[in-house]
Amino acid sequence: MDAQPIPLRELKKARTKLALYEASLELIGERSFRELLVDDICRKAEVSKVTFFKFFRQKEDVLVYFMRVWLTWRRIELAERPLRGMAAIRHMLGKVVKEAETKPGLMLSLIGFLSEMKMHPCMPELSLAEIRLLFPEHEELGAQEPDLHQEFTKRMREAAEDGELRPGVSVESAVALLHTIFYGAYLTGHLYGSTDLMGVYETHLEVLCADREKEDKA
Repeated sequence: MDAQPIPLRELKKARTKLALYEASLELIGERSFRELLVDDICRKAEVSKVTFFKFFRQKEDVLVYFMRVWLTWRRIELAERPLRGMAAIRHMLGKVVKEAETKPGLMLSLIGFLSEMKMHPCMPELSLAEIRLLFPEHEELGAQEPDLHQEFTKRMREAAEDGELRPGVSVESAVALLHTIFYGAYLTGHLYGSTDLMGVYETHLEVLCADREKEDKA
């Protein structure tokens, strides 16, 4: 089936929005998103402030957009690879670590923003043009709204089925702990200046994982 044609105007709008998004990611580096000015983003993207606010109501909406794109790529990757349970979770955490190598301030800014929101914000809807530009050859998955809680629930159910989950830990408790690990372990690693962020994540995951030595002996 041929791909649905997209009007040139919609493609131009999507490219402009993505230029602003990508400029934001390039500029943040080790800085806090709070320090990043809309003027800086617009100058980098060569777009006016008026145009910026046509696409993003406030600067922090770029962080929510990042969450949407990041989670969607993880869903695409996990759909293409036979990873279940804890292996899928480690894949996701590994991508957080990779992102932190060049943009350590991004996750910290996201944590700060979510703490102020006191809830996970709704994921933004993407136009067909955005989906096609962001997720080429993956439009079907790109169009689906990702949900971190649902993804964690799916993976912890798999972990329970595969005997990876520590005895006595329910799927619901595991999901709650995963949220804490996902954000909290990153913050802990940053506060302690750890050079092995994945090691910090692994230490925290031990709370959830079944004892492998006991399993091997059994």
